[in-house]
Amino acid sequence: MVQRIVIDPITRIEGHLRIDCEVDAGVVKNAWASGTMWRGVEQILLGRDPRDAWAITQRFCGVCTTVHAIASVRAVENALGMGVPRNAQYIRNLMIAAHAVHDEIVHFYHLSALDWVDVISAARADPKATAQLAESLSDWPLNGAKVHAATKERLGNLVASGQLGIFANGYWGHPAMKLPPEVNLLAVTHYLQALDIQRKANKIVSILGSKTPHIQNVAVGGVSNPIALNSQSVLSLERLLAIKEAIDELKQFVLQVYNVDVAAVAAFYPEWTAIGKGVTNYLAAPDFPLDEKGTSFVTPGGYIAGGDLAAMKPIKTFGDPLLRDNVAESVKHAWYQGGKGALHPYQGETVAEYTGFHDQGKYSFVKAPTFAGKPAQVGPLARVLVAAAAKDEAILGHLTRVIGTVEAIAKIKLPLAALHSTIGRHAARAVMCARNVEILERQWELLIANLAAGDTATFEKPVFPAGEVSGFGFHEAPRGILSHWVVIEKGVIKNYQAVVPTTWNAAPRNEDDQLGPYEASLVGTPLADPEQPLEVLRTIHSFDPCLACAVHLVDPERRDIIQVRAL
Repeated sequence: MVQRIVIDPITRIEGHLRIDCEVDAGVVKNAWASGTMWRGVEQILLGRDPRDAWAITQRFCGVCTTVHAIASVRAVENALGMGVPRNAQYIRNLMIAAHAVHDEIVHFYHLSALDWVDVISAARADPKATAQLAESLSDWPLNGAKVHAATKERLGNLVASGQLGIFANGYWGHPAMKLPPEVNLLAVTHYLQALDIQRKANKIVSILGSKTPHIQNVAVGGVSNPIALNSQSVLSLERLLAIKEAIDELKQFVLQVYNVDVAAVAAFYPEWTAIGKGVTNYLAAPDFPLDEKGTSFVTPGGYIAGGDLAAMKPIKTFGDPLLRDNVAESVKHAWYQGGKGALHPYQGETVAEYTGFHDQGKYSFVKAPTFAGKPAQVGPLARVLVAAAAKDEAILGHLTRVIGTVEAIAKIKLPLAALHSTIGRHAARAVMCARNVEILERQWELLIANLAAGDTATFEKPVFPAGEVSGFGFHEAPRGILSHWVVIEKGVIKNYQAVVPTTWNAAPRNEDDQLGPYEASLVGTPLADPEQPLEVLRTIHSFDPCLACAVHLVDPERRDIIQVRAL
């Protein structure tokens, strides 16, 4: 008997995502991913000054803010054919690397770890045994028995009170939970420590961007940070040294805690390397430009069709034709006016038309992007696989270390193909977090060296032609490739489209009725208890969904939806 289950919302942050599954004999046979709010920011941008777009597009989301600012200014700069000073590139790179590290730490510990970690079980653990386990895996100084005993006491008080607070509403005691109590206690201790350490990454973004979320310092043509190493009112040496201190603290946590915890969880759930595969077309952008025009990058980008790494097609520069010519979005199954087939973003339309949820018709406010006519999975896994195809030694070094830790704990051997899975996405994100901390260090060094050489330029004034120009900017955001596409006429925005990571992954069926990555990844998933579909959460959360970027709420009567008062 086929059973229909609905999870709405499924995310722990930025809700707006509904997942429908048909389950037969305890296995998912079909799935639908539905974004339940409309993203209308593109309509707001029409007729506006392109130099303002970066500030407005940051409001797609309260989490993914910096990434939209960067993609937006890159799009306008691409349309104008201009570069930016090297200092501006380094400062932007520092912000996006710090933002990524923050996002990756928060994703594992606070948005998805509790899909694998049983908090109630942790309250029964032996703190001394937990400390022995932790110290056998890592040199992290906050792994002692006293630390774990304090965590256990806090948990015990929560359980005794009947009010679990931040740990409420979990599937505690679920038959799919397999970690021993000591591993659960270790994970909960690190969950609490991660709440503190993630602030270090936000501190870096705040120093450079004036605030976070919603940075204030980027501009078409560079950044607005004036530099004077002996002044307290601008980007000074003191502030740059504060950034370096935060980088060092982040690096220690990422390498000694986050990477180890991901490997430990993977070692206890080896069966999940064969679950959640889904779409194996992968798309990633190169990022961290090292020159003014964006022709040299720290990390590689490219497209992999059907999981064939040997046939990876590289994306090498800003404005690369491979990306420019192959992206389109379909609204056949999305709540927008359409009937024109899949449209390139320069011709994209975003006119909402809600019709209700129909399995074979329209059922989502998320569009269906395609690359060369096919769905593509984006995110850290795509980035790591592209790096493997490109033989990027730095990323491969971290991948080898993480996989080696899994193999040592579980006493198994894992092929590279094991990455095509739910656990593989977590491993890839941990790998990229370790690489992003290294990039933070190196970009800081490059900025310091460039300033020491006497270069303090951070901005180049843009010049807008009278006619029509178009351009696109990309950025490899924490959730995957983000691209903004703009058409400018007489100095104002004629069309604007954002094709965001969660749009790629949460896509409904496309013009050819092919399943989107979320949907495809769920098919074949075994459920221990369809009434408590923990396994569905595990796979969807492994993508780190952030639906606000993919969908948005608007009132057609133009009434205020919410008011926020600053105190």
